[in-house]
Amino acid sequence: MEKFIEKYWQLRLEAMQGRLKKNNFDAVVVQSAKEAARFVMENIVPAIGPKSVAFGGSMTLLATGLLDSLAEVEGITVISPNVAGLSIEEKMEIRRQGMLVDLYLSGTNALTEDGALVNLDMTGNRVAAITFGPKKVVVFVGRNKIVPDLETAMWRIKDYAAPTNAMRLKYKTPCIKTSECADCSSPERICNSWTINEKSYPKGRITVVLINEELGL
Repeated sequence: MEKFIEKYWQLRLEAMQGRLKKNNFDAVVVQSAKEAARFVMENIVPAIGPKSVAFGGSMTLLATGLLDSLAEVEGITVISPNVAGLSIEEKMEIRRQGMLVDLYLSGTNALTEDGALVNLDMTGNRVAAITFGPKKVVVFVGRNKIVPDLETAMWRIKDYAAPTNAMRLKYKTPCIKTSECADCSSPERICNSWTINEKSYPKGRITVVLINEELGL
């Protein structure tokens, strides 16, 4: 990519870093998904010494390769519902266990210019954990998730992120056929629980890793 485009986004991300810090988030700017993983392994993990880790569904998180790295660390248990053969009830119980881990990892559906995380969830475990429960939360954000304001964030999520995620996961919802939200009542509807994290409480509980790449949906 042209260097002037990288410079543009670097400046944008550095400005976002400052706004997030004013909102009591910790924030860091990195250049790639792999650098984001290194930041966590070299800074977050040694600082808090987690024994248990859980995560929310996130293509951005998967792109970092961080889960594989954590699984290799002696003394850390990565709690995952993504195990073949588990019943819905068993998966829900594993997600409940994820509410009390030392470290929770996630992406975000959108990040507003004034530094708020905006998310829409199917099950609710991801948005719940970001808000309360795990001792430490790290949220990975590709530069494509930045939007001007809350209204745009909600539009982006319902108009783009939700339909494309439903397509990716092969859910049976109207939007996979039309690409448009129908405010459906499908049993597999993924748009159930909104959260808006305007600030981090306690201060620094949530670290936002701003990545100078386009990642996720």
